[in-house]
Amino acid sequence: MNWLEVSLTVNGELAEAVADVLVRFAPNGVMTEQGVKFMDDEDEGTATGPITVRAYLPVDEYIEETRQKVEESLYYLGTIQPLPAPTFTPIADQNWMEAWKQHYKPISIGKRLMIVPAWLDSPEPNRIPIKIDPGMAFGTGTHPTTQLCLGLMEKAMDDGGWLMENRSSINDEPLTVIDVGCGSGILSIAALKLGAKQVLGVDIDSESVKNSRENADVNGIGNELILGQGSVKEVLDGKFAFKSAPLVVANILAPVIVRLFDAGLADLVEPNGAIILSGILQEQSQSVIEAAQAKGLRTNEKRQMGIGSR
Repeated sequence: MNWLEVSLTVNGELAEAVADVLVRFAPNGVMTEQGVKFMDDEDEGTATGPITVRAYLPVDEYIEETRQKVEESLYYLGTIQPLPAPTFTPIADQNWMEAWKQHYKPISIGKRLMIVPAWLDSPEPNRIPIKIDPGMAFGTGTHPTTQLCLGLMEKAMDDGGWLMENRSSINDEPLTVIDVGCGSGILSIAALKLGAKQVLGVDIDSESVKNSRENADVNGIGNELILGQGSVKEVLDGKFAFKSAPLVVANILAPVIVRLFDAGLADLVEPNGAIILSGILQEQSQSVIEAAQAKGLRTNEKRQMGIGSR
């Protein structure tokens, strides 16, 4: 089969939103590419600059209809924040899934984490490796919002971090985490490797749940990661092992986060606990903050890729 490549080069803030649009039409997922800055010859490199998001549409009898839907979806996203016009390029039949793997490299996150493609070894043995094969699920570790979320998780869960300080009086209790919209399982796996004793990961997409389990297996993680299809409602209804946790993470688009607050997202957070939210465009951040504050939460820290943190 031949393919039609659709690509857009955007800033880090928009990359996740564009990828979320394209993945709806690309049966084999999306890929992202970003430049790398090297400080010296021994530097492993740091991702920097704009991000190119690519997806591959199968050229079949529905290709024109699919292309039109892609253009319409990107148009509506562009009403929130301007987007460049997508580029469409015909691609001859090839195993492009293997081809893009050549461009997916290990990524260092924070002080201790290293996102490693499942088919490679970690170049830094002193860092905690999180091996990921994204498959068709969302969450490769290359998206800026995933990196920001991982960085905040590491900071919160470190000894002396704000989450651990808030839990100082109950440190003898095991730390649990709920990952809402677990995608590839990258945040769930990271939470366990950072010290959580048990993590519940839920996603409305059965393919994501399957891919999360596969990635957990690659990382040597077993029953300490509970996975299931569902969202906030299913957790609160008691369909899983626990209904709340000291730490909740959700790397989802802002409108979904706002809806989930209405569905009880804040109720997943235990007293003295925290929630880390990501996948939010700058223009949408205030609506998320207001939705959180309406449920009794307060902002502890806010970060934006390429703009700094506060």
